Amino acid sequence: MFNFNEAVLGASSQNLIITFLAIFLVWFMFAGLIFLWIGNGKMKKEQALHAFAAAVLVWVISLMLKSLLPTTRPFLINGDFPLTLTMPGNGAFPSTHTAIAFSLAMTIWLHNKKLGCFYLCLAFLVGVGRILANVHYVLDILMGGFLGVMIAVIISRLQLFKMLKIK
Repeated sequence: MFNFNEAVLGASSQNLIITFLAIFLVWFMFAGLIFLWIGNGKMKKEQALHAFAAAVLVWVISLMLKSLLPTTRPFLINGDFPLTLTMPGNGAFPSTHTAIAFSLAMTIWLHNKKLGCFYLCLAFLVGVGRILANVHYVLDILMGGFLGVMIAVIISRLQLFKMLKIK
């Protein structure tokens, strides 16, 4: 079903962009977070830890929901190949990539509105990329985004790292 040569090696520039958005953009968001924290000091350690904690928690919750609510991925139904190396047996609902991207973006937005808006746009692009890559439905993306935002808000409001005296 999945032809790597056709999907990636012989891909059009449009497919390469979609693949970048669907797979790699979230990792660039993590790299940007690390740069903001360590590289130029625009982000405090506590803020970066909030983002990482939110990403880990939303990842775990997303995987739990996928196992509780297994859904078929679009490429298995419509017969088109996915533009990612997605395992057919993994559920589609919710989108873990989108949940993680939105948890990072919302955490940054809660601490820095201007930079957070940029990150929210990147998170939106991750979700769009997942749909265009034929691995998620719109509902998967919406739920992933909702989970990411909610977990980021909860982590930030808990003030967990202040209680642990981490600044």
